[in-house]
Amino acid sequence: MKLDDLSPAQEKVSRRRVGRGTGSGLGKTSGKGHKGQKARSGGGVRRGFEGGQTPLYRRLPKRGFKNIFRKDYVEVTLTMLNQSKAEEVTAETLLAEGIISKVNDGIVVLATGNLEKKLTVKAKRFTKAAKEKIEAVGGKTEVI
Repeated sequence: MKLDDLSPAQEKVSRRRVGRGTGSGLGKTSGKGHKGQKARSGGGVRRGFEGGQTPLYRRLPKRGFKNIFRKDYVEVTLTMLNQSKAEEVTAETLLAEGIISKVNDGIVVLATGNLEKKLTVKAKRFTKAAKEKIEAVGGKTEVI
């Protein structure tokens, strides 16, 4: 450490003692001004309140669409299938081996990478290219 590295110590700010006489500068109304909602005990308004005017979050239109019937598939690539030691690959075997962390609504096999061994793959969905690559190596695909 050098002298030019020194910085002043953090200033210790004592807590504000309100209602302790006019000499303190925070006497009488304790820094809250005269009357009004913010001067009252428990006073103040909630977040987003605009004095009774329709708040901004209600004035703006809703956007988008949330499909409650949407299926959430876990994507599995051919490179990930290479790591599997099982002959018959299912969502459960991939989960047990730690290749995927959750199953959700099933797995979809994508054609990323190359498959180097013959496997029987059982999944909810396959891309066309993934199906071709698996069958080119001599493997089988089964849609569950």
